[in-house]
Amino acid sequence: MGSALIGLAAAVVGVTGTLIASVLSQRMTARVQVEQFARQQQEAEAQWLREQRVAELDRRREGYMNVNAALRRYRTHLLNFLWTVHKGAVTDEAREVVEEARRDHHSVMAEAQMVASARVLAELNGMTRTLSETYRRIMCLEEGRPDLNGSFDEIRADFARIWDEWERLLGAMRADLGVADEPVGLPPVV
Repeated sequence: MGSALIGLAAAVVGVTGTLIASVLSQRMTARVQVEQFARQQQEAEAQWLREQRVAELDRRREGYMNVNAALRRYRTHLLNFLWTVHKGAVTDEAREVVEEARRDHHSVMAEAQMVASARVLAELNGMTRTLSETYRRIMCLEEGRPDLNGSFDEIRADFARIWDEWERLLGAMRADLGVADEPVGLPPVV
């Protein structure tokens, strides 16, 4: 009977071990799957965040390119209009060209205000104020009622200041995009 009990005990231990092994195996598999799922979730979230950052950078880059182009165009048309006023050759067409550049500038600035960083936004607002004041002074000169400091030469000299402000704005936009801060090196056109 001793060997029968030993055999029975061995069989019970073997069956119990087999049953416990399958339960433990299922639990370990479930734990591994939960960990894999959590890791996949973390990776997916990290990928989504990277894609969001890239998309945001692309939106800012596009906005800043549009701002840069609109500012150059508006500045150029303002300067051309100032020379037209100086020559006494103002036409409705010349006024419309300036107004169109001005409207485009306002539209692009409105879009940029939605994506620009605080530093770039401060520079954008400063540049907009300067261009608005220059526009006002040119229109007063054209209407024959110039400001005290609103002669052709004084307004023309302001375009060098506008260029300096543009370089600061460009530097802020480049820094916001992570571009190395190198001097622009373009001479002002007056």
